[in-house]
Formats: sequence, C-alpha cells, structure tokens
Amino acid sequence: MAAPVKRKYFGTDGVRGRVGQYPITPDFVMRLGMAAGKVLMQHDQGRVIIGKDTRLSGYMLEAALEAGFSAAGVSTVLLGPMPTPAVSYLTKAFRADLGVVISASHNPYYDNGIKFFSREGTKLPDEVEQAIEEALEHEIELAEPSLFGRAYRQNDAPGRYVEFCKSTFDSHMSLEGLTIVLDCANGATYHVAPLVFKELGANVISMGVSPNGTNINDGVGSTHPETLVERVLATKADLGIAFDGDGDRVMMVDKHGHLLDGDMLLYIIALDRKDRGRLTGGVVGTQMSNLGFELALKRAGIEFCRSAVGDRYVMEQLLEHNWRLGGENSGHIICLDYTSTGDGIISALQVLKASIRQKKTLSELVADLKMFPQTLINIRLTAGFDALSDEKVKQTVAAVENELQDRGRVLLRKSGTEPVIRVMVEGEDHETVNKMAARIADVIRAQAEEANSL
Repeated sequence: MAAPVKRKYFGTDGVRGRVGQYPITPDFVMRLGMAAGKVLMQHDQGRVIIGKDTRLSGYMLEAALEAGFSAAGVSTVLLGPMPTPAVSYLTKAFRADLGVVISASHNPYYDNGIKFFSREGTKLPDEVEQAIEEALEHEIELAEPSLFGRAYRQNDAPGRYVEFCKSTFDSHMSLEGLTIVLDCANGATYHVAPLVFKELGANVISMGVSPNGTNINDGVGSTHPETLVERVLATKADLGIAFDGDGDRVMMVDKHGHLLDGDMLLYIIALDRKDRGRLTGGVVGTQMSNLGFELALKRAGIEFCRSAVGDRYVMEQLLEHNWRLGGENSGHIICLDYTSTGDGIISALQVLKASIRQKKTLSELVADLKMFPQTLINIRLTAGFDALSDEKVKQTVAAVENELQDRGRVLLRKSGTEPVIRVMVEGEDHETVNKMAARIADVIRAQAEEANSL
C-alpha cells in the first residue's frame, strides 16, 4: 500500500485551507497559478481550464489563478460553477494541458482549495506537484508581455457534461416511473444533476439547489444525509441521492430511509458487474472501508485490497492491479471504465442500472451485506501535537486492539484536508466500539491539552 507523500502545500486533495489564511490568499493563489504555469511551459504546454464550486470566495480565487496563469503565458478557459469530475472530463474533452478546480469539497463555505488534473483527467503525479512546490520557493519571472495568456468563457460546459453523464446510462434503460429526491448540497451539481436524472426519465424532487455563496454543505448534501432521509420519507419517494459540495461524492437513501454509504454502493456496483462478467479484477477500498464490506466481497469471490485514505491512493492501487473499480466509504467511487476520478452522478447511475437490471430495490440489493458497527470521531488539534507519536495514545490504541483481537480494527489517521485526527474503531458490537473510540479520543484530547500547556 503506497504511503502518502509529504508536501509543504499539497495535501491528499490539492491545496486547501481557510480563506484569508495562508495559503488560501489571493497573493499565494496567484503565485500558485504562475508556478503551475511555469511548470507547464517547460513542456511547451499552455492552456488550462478552471472550474469552481459555489463558494463566494471562488470569484476571488478564480481571478487570482487567471492572473497567475496569464502572467506565466498560459491561457485559461473559465467554466464557472462545475463539479470536480466535470472538470476532469472536460480537461480531456477540450484537450487542455491542465484542469483546475477551486473547491474545498465537503468543507464549510469559509474553506476553499485548489486542485489540479492532468491532461488525462487524473490527479497530478507527485513529481509534478513537487515541481510546482519547488517553483513556489523561487522568484517567478513573468512571461514577455506579448506572450501573456488570454482568458475565455466556455458557456456550454454544463450541457456537455450532462450529455456525458447520460452516455454512461444504457440507452435501452429509463428512470421513468421512479421518484428521486436529489440533494445537491447547494454546491457544484445544483444546475447539472437535476437535468441528468430528469432527462433520463425520473420524476425529480430537488433540494440544495439554491446556492448563495455561503450555504454550500450547510445542513444538506452527503455530509448531512439526515436531511435527505427526512425528505425521502416525507415525499414517499423511491430513493434519494445526495452529493457533496463539488460533486465527487455520493450517498443514497432507500425508500425506507436507510442510508447507503460508499462501501454499500460500491458493493452493489461490484456484484452487478461480476454477475454480468464485466468486473475487471477486484475492488480497491481504503483503510476506512468497512470490514463487513471486505468480507462480503470475499464471499462473492471478488478480490479486495486496501489503499491509504484518499482517492489518489485508490487510483494508484487500481492502476497497479489493472482493476477498474474502487472507492471510499465517504462515497468517493471511481469507475475507471467511464471516468478518471470520482464522480457522484455517474456512480449513482451505475447503482440505478444495477437496480433496474436485477429488478430490485436498493434495500434488496444490500440485503446480504452485513456491515460491522463503525464509530468515527474527528478531533480538531492545534499545531504542534502529534497524536500518532504520543506514547500514551499508542498504549491506549494497543490496549483496545488487544481487546478486539481479530474481531475488529482501530485506525488513527490525520486528515489530508483538515487539521483533525480521525479515530475509527470497528467491531461486532456498536456499544463496545462507541466506548472504545471515546476512550481513545479522550486520551488524545487530554494529551493534546497537556502538550499545549507546556
């Protein structure tokens, strides 16, 4: 399993942070555009596309990036609000040299970030990100004024992406007769997801489609599925679909109000493909993937391996094994036969295809999947305390692992997108794993408080 590469600015999903605090400031983002542009121009490449989610700060950061790229002699194509996977697709479709997304995904509106896609629509390789970081450490010269880049608006980008999504749904199939609640998180899918499902025949009830710049992920979307559950039950819909702020994650809800996370959706897609002889190799999950999911795949005769947490590491394992299907329990699912990154809309369509083919509801499709209780606690930490190296924390984790034996797992990891440590405990009994997770979390908080008081 590949270990995450440490960088100064780039995390597992680009450069991210609180707007107005370094590095998410206009001056740094302009320099980031210049540095990325200089790295591109070393290879005689010079056109990028830029998309963003619906955060108010996106306007400011878009302008800063455009200025930086132009100063480096790189032209930009501005897409406006578009899902992250749409930028990945359009980077390839437009034959651009680089795709850029301004988004902090599932984070609150006051965060934002910059992530890059290669001309193949995949996350940038580590060595390219490293080259950009190295360029940031030096004075960056402007291009000759006659060589400054231009900027263009691509007004038909949403329609192009809608048609691409529809093309992944079998032409002889229809969603006619289904009532679907769509929760677009007041994010980047607000203007494209409803069109996709309506044009495929569904009766769509939309929510989270009124972005105002500050309400992205605010009580809606895949990070707040309880809102979708309530709407599905209230409207007696057949199912619900929730995306996150930038549209690369998806959660689904069955007609009974039961939530299906990324592991469960991946299970449905994998079994359907195996039944049809369309599953290439096995499935890649992450350290956070549920043990019950892993065991269910093995019972079905499907190989499984775990990567580090983060879609870039899922992708690495897929390419290494030459497999086509992988993802995270957060709902970030990669179907390499259609896309080169996680795509919430396309992942949901693959689940619906399985439901239609097998003439089963979502709840029936996961009836044989027995998930282990899993408790996740996020602890926000101040700089300077390393929970993973603290001796008392390590002793507590070892004690819990000894109690679980081979009937569960403990995982501590630093978030790649937020200043938090994630404590995950998984086992056979919900009450037990809750207590174990709380026990570890209490020790981390106490040790962090003690370290900060010194």
